[in-house]
Amino acid sequence: MASVPFSVSAIRELFPALRQKVYGKQLIYFDNGATSQKPQVVLDTLQQYYALENANIHRGVHYLSQQATSAYEAARRTIQQYIGAKAPEEIIFTKGTTDGINLVAYSFGERLKPGDEILISAMEHHSNIVPWQLLCERKGCTLRVIPISKKGELDLQAFEELLSERTKLLAITHISNTLGTINPVKELIEKAHKVGAKVLLDGAQSIQHLQIDVKDLNCDFYTFSGHKVFGPTGIGILYGKEELLDSMPPYQGGGDMIAKVTFERTTYNTLPLKFEAGTPHIAGAIGLGSAISFLQSIDMQAAAAHELELTKYAQGILDTFEGLHIIGEAKNKTSVVSFTVDHMHPFDIGTLLDKQGIAVRTGHHCTQPLMDFYQIPGTVRASFAFYNTKEEIDIFVAALERSMQILGA
Repeated sequence: MASVPFSVSAIRELFPALRQKVYGKQLIYFDNGATSQKPQVVLDTLQQYYALENANIHRGVHYLSQQATSAYEAARRTIQQYIGAKAPEEIIFTKGTTDGINLVAYSFGERLKPGDEILISAMEHHSNIVPWQLLCERKGCTLRVIPISKKGELDLQAFEELLSERTKLLAITHISNTLGTINPVKELIEKAHKVGAKVLLDGAQSIQHLQIDVKDLNCDFYTFSGHKVFGPTGIGILYGKEELLDSMPPYQGGGDMIAKVTFERTTYNTLPLKFEAGTPHIAGAIGLGSAISFLQSIDMQAAAAHELELTKYAQGILDTFEGLHIIGEAKNKTSVVSFTVDHMHPFDIGTLLDKQGIAVRTGHHCTQPLMDFYQIPGTVRASFAFYNTKEEIDIFVAALERSMQILGA
């Protein structure tokens, strides 16, 4: 793919959804934390597969099957190289971040025993809470929670106090979907490894904003969703260190994950197929590869700087609003501004913004324990991508002022 210079206006032209109107207003899409819009190249890739290359993979000797298999495995190699994995065998295609976490909870979790501890943080998405609760119920393990400050930063002293030889896994978000906090994961990983614990990073909110190198981070698992990184829905990635994945039992049984099946005994396939039972989301995997190739054509360092500038710009303006409270003011954060307004429900604000063509997310953002910590029912969340602009923020601010006037009347 030809290099695309980082020009916001040029990049916006590559995303058809951004050109539409909602209720007669130009769409302003500030719900990127929930899902990202897709560039035309990804849409074209999906169309190409279903129109001309549609066939099952790994099992056919005919031309279309060979073409589909080649594209599917090429996507795996593209993703492997993008996140710095050692080998394509360390890249497992999943349904998304949630599926990847559940895979680890079930498969890695089989080695845990009563008294073992799993460590998460108070800012986790439900997808990085519930699978571990289920594991603890199944295996008699204990779930421990790292507290946070009101600013939305981890209590690192408490983290160190919670770590012990009983800690078998640290499962933590890289970037909070509600607060925008960027956690110091490299430091956390190093300390967790010193007590013999493995580390899973929930990368659902980091893969699209940061340049990820899993070897440099030295995490044991890293998982993310395609739809949050400008790719299709229903596809995701679980990275795991090869020796660790090799030692884990399969998560599901079916086609492709087997080497030989008899009624007496089944032997399993090698990585990565051991964890990819059944016909996968072939188009999704190829589309995700296209999305990652698209990112490789962009100056992601410049994109990240632009997103940080947008976040600081929006937060600086909203800080001046009387009765408005920003939830999540960590020193190291990006791309998310969550807030509440006195005596106004987030849903009502979101509804009025929608009528003005502005898409934000309202509610608890699948972080109910975090809302309980702040003693609020939910927030309004504006989350940015590199295709957003300061001009859009200005329109959003004016629309928010109008909404507050209506609700306060």
